[in-house]
Parts: sequence; structure tokens; C-alpha cells
Amino acid sequence: MPVVNRIDQRFAGLRGSHRTALIPFVTAGDPLASVEAGVGLLHALVAAGADVIELGMPFSDPMADGPVIQRANERALARHVGLAHVLAVVRGFRARDAQTPLVLMGYLNPIEIRGVEHFAAEASSAGVDALLLVDAPQDDERLAVTLAAHGLHLIRLVAPTTEPARMDALARQAEGFLYFVSITGTTGAAAADAGAIAAQVGALRGCSAVPVAVGFGIRDAAGALAMAECADAVVIGSALVETLQGSRDADEACSRATRFLCPIRKALDAGEHP
Repeated sequence: MPVVNRIDQRFAGLRGSHRTALIPFVTAGDPLASVEAGVGLLHALVAAGADVIELGMPFSDPMADGPVIQRANERALARHVGLAHVLAVVRGFRARDAQTPLVLMGYLNPIEIRGVEHFAAEASSAGVDALLLVDAPQDDERLAVTLAAHGLHLIRLVAPTTEPARMDALARQAEGFLYFVSITGTTGAAAADAGAIAAQVGALRGCSAVPVAVGFGIRDAAGALAMAECADAVVIGSALVETLQGSRDADEACSRATRFLCPIRKALDAGEHP
């Protein structure tokens, strides 16, 4: 019997409790370069209420990311953080947490250099649950099949500018969850307008076999709660990465992450959920 992906298990549990998923994003190797600090930060995110974690794979040309995450990538690369380091963080996290889903977010080039099949095997063995590759063709079934052979989901993205027919097709192909990019532009570029995207997200939820997460432009509890009115999950990245910047040690990074995420989790749990 095939093993059920942790993402599917987690969202099934969330549906049963009518709980909106909180998905924080951090960049591997930032704000601190050690594997131990990265592992500790992931555990702090879970303790603060994260349901799924996105872990960024540092890349030299993060075209979909705004200045905050671009600088996080630059800092991590300057510390020689690469895919081996990312997977070491995942393995360290899995030593204590076998349940929380982990999504690796990044770009296709480093994975192609390493070899897609080889990397998929490495990632699965380390404890990764899915890849979100913003520059990969979103309807690339060959990539999805390769990842699926190793138990990994390919997280699909759709945007406000996606044509309706293509949006419908991607929603039906989606695995794990469907990521709706709430603004046109880069991460952290602007505040998301919940009213403007509610209809599109509602339509996606109507045709998607998996939950719909909304990301880009969500910076605080109010923004997260507004998106929770129409989405199954909210993703928050740039504001968290900015909060962590400059942490002097692992304890400070974990403390900052906790202070940032806890009010968002509290707001989501106290609000009305779809």
C-alpha cells in the first residue's frame, strides 16, 4: 500500500477541525548558516502554530521573489548554503518531527544540475513532502511523474492573470495543495486585496481536488484572517524573513519567529473559517 503524503494527511485533519492552515516560509541558511540553527527554527515554527512549512532553497536569481527574500538568498549563498545543506536541515528536523509537512520552494536550475531523479530520491529520503518550483512549467507532467515516483507532490501555482481554462486544468492536476499567487509581481511587493481575489479562489476551490493556499502579500494577522475567509491555507514569507533578519543567534531567531507567528495563529483560530 502506498504511503500517504504528509500534506494530504495534514489537510484531511485540518478539514475535520475546520482549521485554516498556516504555512510560513523561511530561507535555508538565513538568518543563520548552521544546520542546527535551521533545524531549531523549523521546530520553533511548528511550536508557534505552523501546519506546513515552506523551506526556501537558496538560488542566485530568485526572479519571483522581492527584495527581502532576494537578500535572504544572497546571505545564504554567501555562507555557501546549497542543496546538501537544505537536505541536512530536513533530515535534522525529521529526527524529532515525523508529522509536519515540508515543502521545498525554489527554482529548477539547481535541481536539474543535480539531476531531477537523483534529487527527488535524496529529498524523499530526507523527509521532504513536495517541491514548489516557481519557474518550472506548471503543466509539466513528466516532472510531476518523476517526483510522484518518490512520493513527492509537485505544488502547482496559479495567478490572477492565469487564463480561466488553464487555471481550471491546473486546479484539476494539482497535488497536495494549489498555490494561488494573490498579487501580480514578486513576493512582498504589495498587500494582497482579499476582496479582489475571493471570487477566483472560490472558483478554484470549486474545481480543485486539493485545498487552495493563498500567498504573496500577506504580512500580518489581519491579512491572514482576511485571506482565510476564502482560502484553505495562508502562506506568509517575506514579512517573516524580514522579522528574522539580523538575529544574532539561534535563540533570538526562534524567539522572533514565535512572536511573529503566534498572533497570526491565534487570529486564524479565532476567526471564521471556510
